[in-house]
Amino acid sequence: MTIHTILKMGDPRLLRIAQPVQRFDTDALHLLVRDMFDTMRSVNGAGLAAPQIGVDLQVVIFGSTGANPRYPDRPLVPPTVLLNPVITPVGAEEDEDWEGCLSVPGLRGKVPRWSRIRYTGFDPYGDPIDRTVEGFHARVVQHECDHLIGKLYPMRVRDFAQFGYTEVLFPGIGAAEDE
Repeated sequence: MTIHTILKMGDPRLLRIAQPVQRFDTDALHLLVRDMFDTMRSVNGAGLAAPQIGVDLQVVIFGSTGANPRYPDRPLVPPTVLLNPVITPVGAEEDEDWEGCLSVPGLRGKVPRWSRIRYTGFDPYGDPIDRTVEGFHARVVQHECDHLIGKLYPMRVRDFAQFGYTEVLFPGIGAAEDE
């Protein structure tokens, strides 16, 4: 098990455009994915993008098999490894909801996202993924894929009256973020 340090907002590596994965089903790619899941689980993350651990590749992971203490009231999102993703909105409807980020620890903000999306890409073996999702699942995918284009969620916050410290806004969740 390898737990990587998660880069924090302000690190210029988080602002890069990630490179597409060129080779699938390699030992190095499978090791990266395993390390990303180990790292994400160690901090109760809902998802993690390779750039957050300093790897300049279009690789995101998200989801879990059990409830997440950082998002206790959210529906489960199936564990997924998504490479070279493309997101297409399905309709123009947006939802605003609270988001946090492992690279922006201790803070939450209300972020607008498309309500329903289609995402395509590949799994680590090079097999295609094509899903249409909505709600929290759609939000998590959009959040993680933003990391691949050098965006952090505060860059999408429209109303900074809806941005603050998790321990103040959500006292019960704040403890889960400190674990």
